[in-house]
Amino acid sequence: MAAGTEVEIEVSKLKDHPSNPVYTTSLDSESFSTDAEDQQDYVVKYLEKELGSDLKSLKNVGDLLEKLREENNVLEGQVLTVSSSVPPKVSEALSTAADAGCSLVDLLQREQFISNMLNQGAQPWMDNLGQMLNQVDTIGRHMKYLRCLQRIEELSAAVQQCLMTSSVWEAIRAVDSMAVLDTGLNQSGCFHLQDFLQETLHFWHKIIKDRLASDFEKVLTQLQWPIVTPPTQSLTPTANHQEINSQLELLVTQLLALQTSDDLLSQRALASCVTSTQPVSSVAPPSKGPPLCLPIQIMLLPLSRRFRYHFYGNRQTNSLSKPEWYLTQVLMWMSNSSTFMEEKIQPILERAGVTTSARVELCRGLLSLVQEKVASDASRLLYDDMLFCHLVEEVLQFEKELRCNQSYPAVLPGLLHLLLEDAILQKWLTVEKKMAVEKMDSMLSAEGAWSSQYKDISDMDELKAPDCAETFMTLLQVITERYRTLPCPSAQLKFLGLQRELVDDFRIRLTQVMKEESRCPLGVRYCAILNAVNYIYTILGDWGDNVFFLQLQQSAVSLDRLKGDMMGRLLEWTMREIAEKAKPYCQDRWLSLPSQYDLSTMSLSSSACPMMLCVRDRLLNLHQVLSLSLFQLAWQGLAERLDNFLYQDVILSNHFSDGGAAQLQFDMTRNLFPLFGHYCKRPENFFKHVKEACIILSLNLGSAILLRNLLKESEEEMRDWAGAGDLSPQSALHELGVYCLASCDVLILLNLRACRTGQ
Repeated sequence: MAAGTEVEIEVSKLKDHPSNPVYTTSLDSESFSTDAEDQQDYVVKYLEKELGSDLKSLKNVGDLLEKLREENNVLEGQVLTVSSSVPPKVSEALSTAADAGCSLVDLLQREQFISNMLNQGAQPWMDNLGQMLNQVDTIGRHMKYLRCLQRIEELSAAVQQCLMTSSVWEAIRAVDSMAVLDTGLNQSGCFHLQDFLQETLHFWHKIIKDRLASDFEKVLTQLQWPIVTPPTQSLTPTANHQEINSQLELLVTQLLALQTSDDLLSQRALASCVTSTQPVSSVAPPSKGPPLCLPIQIMLLPLSRRFRYHFYGNRQTNSLSKPEWYLTQVLMWMSNSSTFMEEKIQPILERAGVTTSARVELCRGLLSLVQEKVASDASRLLYDDMLFCHLVEEVLQFEKELRCNQSYPAVLPGLLHLLLEDAILQKWLTVEKKMAVEKMDSMLSAEGAWSSQYKDISDMDELKAPDCAETFMTLLQVITERYRTLPCPSAQLKFLGLQRELVDDFRIRLTQVMKEESRCPLGVRYCAILNAVNYIYTILGDWGDNVFFLQLQQSAVSLDRLKGDMMGRLLEWTMREIAEKAKPYCQDRWLSLPSQYDLSTMSLSSSACPMMLCVRDRLLNLHQVLSLSLFQLAWQGLAERLDNFLYQDVILSNHFSDGGAAQLQFDMTRNLFPLFGHYCKRPENFFKHVKEACIILSLNLGSAILLRNLLKESEEEMRDWAGAGDLSPQSALHELGVYCLASCDVLILLNLRACRTGQ
């Protein structure tokens, strides 16, 4: 045991050494735990592995101990050798590092010294060099300035020389070069140079433009421009027509070449005008588009002079009440000039590579005159409803003709955008509502407001719409046609909201009249109101297929509720009258009526005659005064109510003999049902309770007893009637033609028979 203890101690020492070869080789690289219990367990396992479980092997413990001691001595020697060689190497490395640090400090000091010397010596040179560079830059900018000035003078001299020698093309090119130079100087900051260049450009451009415009106007005069009257048949061409056409093409082409500088000057003048003065009107087209073609601008001059002469100032033709005068005049000028523009000017534009339509350009120029005039007149008519409304109507008509007859492109603004200015649009909405309300007042108070204008034409009077309803829907349609072409969706929504208000207003008015007539729902006016509501609801429903009118569907729902309320009131009143006439029939002696086997000798119960006559008369009356769709609802609703009434007040309130049941069935199937047979093929399907009750009451005694027993047994046992081949209660009822009545209802009817069907 002592030997075993020594082995444990040695192994423990050996295990604690980090470079123990036994740890890595003899012990198969197994890891050792620092915990004491783990160490003890490991020693035990190691001894078991080396010595085994055989007691005789304990004699080898001494050899194992000696082996471990030798390995331990070897490891200690290795550790001592390594430990003795490390300090000299470390000291040498530290010494080297210290020397390097000293050298680095010395180098940094030398670098700072040299840098200071260089800065002190070179700073004056750098200052002098900076000043020289600034001077060079200033001189360079002065040179560029002088070169630009020289270029301007050269171009100006070139233009002057070209004009003196009538070299118009070269003069135009020189002016175009000035325009390009002016564009390049926009961001330079040389304001005086820019002003000088712009003045020079404007000076020569005006001279060239005036010369070309003068020649162009002379040629146009020879071609009888402007064409202010409808063109007649072409006259025989003059002898010099080819020369005139050549001059026309040359001048148009030269004016087109001058377009760049003209656009530049026009834009600058417009910008200067906007910043320095207030505009005459706050209304402007939604998109200005490119400037007018220069030849077209010159062609517009005589037309513009005529327009301003006639429609401005104190002329009689300048009347706020007659906007159609100048609108019609401009449309005539567009129409009269279209042939000239397409035949004379358009080919020249195409040969010059210009894709613009000459006719559209002329229309655009004329339209600018109209836009200015309409904007001015509209602001002056805000306090005159009649004149304002007339102006709006004429503008809408002008826009329609402009787009349709003149084929003016939809992408270009016309006149409608002028009506979208806040004050004008609000005024339009206010006037529209005011006039619509006045129209509703007059249409409802008119003598023939509740009669149909097609009452004598059966094919056209299916809806039987009274005149006031048709007039109101026409009013809504006219409003729609007026605002539907507006180029602004938000403005359209405002008018749509106005239409909703008008529909609700008209519904309220109909409700008020209906309440006055509700004392007599079967009267002509009450039914006419019902027809009006149904007509408006139907039309609004048809409009609902268009996304544009979806918002009106809420108003249609309100009208539908009103229609249902009025229909219910009408049917309730009708049933009250029928019930009054049916009292003798309800109190008839059904139990004492004798059996009649010959149906040919049977006749309608005398007590049923008043009721049947009332039903017939009311059906005929409703058919005459209600529209077809309303009458369908009316007779079906009446049939449903009459079915319930007869079932409750006649059948369930009495007992029936065989004769009474037969008489009831005869009255219903041969008299009541045929009254509704004029309007459908199977009228009995609308009287299911009465029809099936008659079937049960008319069963022969044996069938009635079997059916009662079947239903009773099923009711008591709450299950199907047992028996092979027998029918269930439901199947038995279906065989008899009874589908609506429940088993409990059939039992009640069987108990109403005079001949009891069971104990």
